[in-house]
Amino acid sequence: MSVATTRDVRVEVESHFDPDRSSPEEQQYLFVYTVTITNLGSETVQLLSRHWIITDSDGNVEEVKGPGVVGEQPVLAPGDSFSYTSFCPLKTAVGAMHGTYQMRTSSGEMFAAEIAPFGLEVPHVVN
Repeated sequence: MSVATTRDVRVEVESHFDPDRSSPEEQQYLFVYTVTITNLGSETVQLLSRHWIITDSDGNVEEVKGPGVVGEQPVLAPGDSFSYTSFCPLKTAVGAMHGTYQMRTSSGEMFAAEIAPFGLEVPHVVN
């Protein structure tokens, strides 16, 4: 699990390999990850966009940017959490992801909430 807190916005990520939707013989590995974003602060915040940096074990880097997450731009009042599940396909059995969420406070201030690095690993591939 990865955990990062930026300006009272906590981002937790858990990931796992999905063998049923992967095909190692064709170099297709699918990883599922669940993100929970919690507003620990006293001001309402909104997630506007995402920026992911995905690296596989061959050193290939892909950046993914876009509005919101899973089609939403959630608003989190103080104490609220928002969770979603998504996936990442890789051509290697090992990789990593990290990034940021662009957030806006109710007073209009913008900031980037960190998503700490987390691994994408087929079980028993890395010791």
